Amino acid sequence: MVVISKSAKQAVAISSVVYRKGVDSMIFSEISEKQVTRAIVSEFAKEFEDHIENDVIVIGAGPSGLIAAREFAGKGEKTLIIESNNYLGGGFWIGGYLMNKVTFRAPSQEILDEIGVPYKEVEEGLYVADGPHACSKLIAAACDAGVKVLNMTQFDDVVIKEGRVCGVVINWTPVSALPRSITCVDPVGIGSKLVIDATGHDAVVVRSLEKRGLVDIKGFGPMWVEKSEDAVVEHTKEVYPGLIVAGMAVATTFGLPRMGPTFGGMLLSGKRAAEVAMGVLK
Repeated sequence: MVVISKSAKQAVAISSVVYRKGVDSMIFSEISEKQVTRAIVSEFAKEFEDHIENDVIVIGAGPSGLIAAREFAGKGEKTLIIESNNYLGGGFWIGGYLMNKVTFRAPSQEILDEIGVPYKEVEEGLYVADGPHACSKLIAAACDAGVKVLNMTQFDDVVIKEGRVCGVVINWTPVSALPRSITCVDPVGIGSKLVIDATGHDAVVVRSLEKRGLVDIKGFGPMWVEKSEDAVVEHTKEVYPGLIVAGMAVATTFGLPRMGPTFGGMLLSGKRAAEVAMGVLK
């Protein structure tokens, strides 16, 4: 036999009163399940349709992609990010070796100032910030600028017309994880004046051109922080008409050293990609 204490009985009685009161006088507005579903479907469909044609499509929502997208949108360009994961930020959430401190070499801390990220100078010219704080600020800055995002969406191929990249082919990320015999799901194409490959070391957009013999990829070299960051920013450029490469995809494309867990080069490369792109668009 279970014995219920007097205090427990009182708690149950109080909870029952609160529940009944909540039913009679609801805190939240009276919205049903179907209304929630309709809101999701209709608003997603409207936004997706609006971004079937874009000024700029950025593939990859790591630090270089987010900065580049923020710069485009801030200048009034219709900007869409394609991200294969459900989250944005790439490796920016974490630093090296599962330690969530991210480092920046001067002058890249100026971008942290722009988006309101607190940081600490640990040595002259070397700054450290909390990864989650820095990443969340950068994501918010991009969204505030007007960037739209298709996450859980995977780059599949490029659209090329008359020797120029003018769009991308995309599919839901989960499709690629299922057996081909189960998911014969065709992708869809969306248009853009320019495409930015910000997919990190994988450089998936550039590799799609390499498979067709349109570009030559050298693969990234061993780590060399001092050389890599300057080289990545310097080589951020249009590698094929309509396609600009940014961030660590630059290292893979041009055979540059990897930079490891420091993020200044990626941020400045994103800025540089936006400058190059605006020049091309004009």
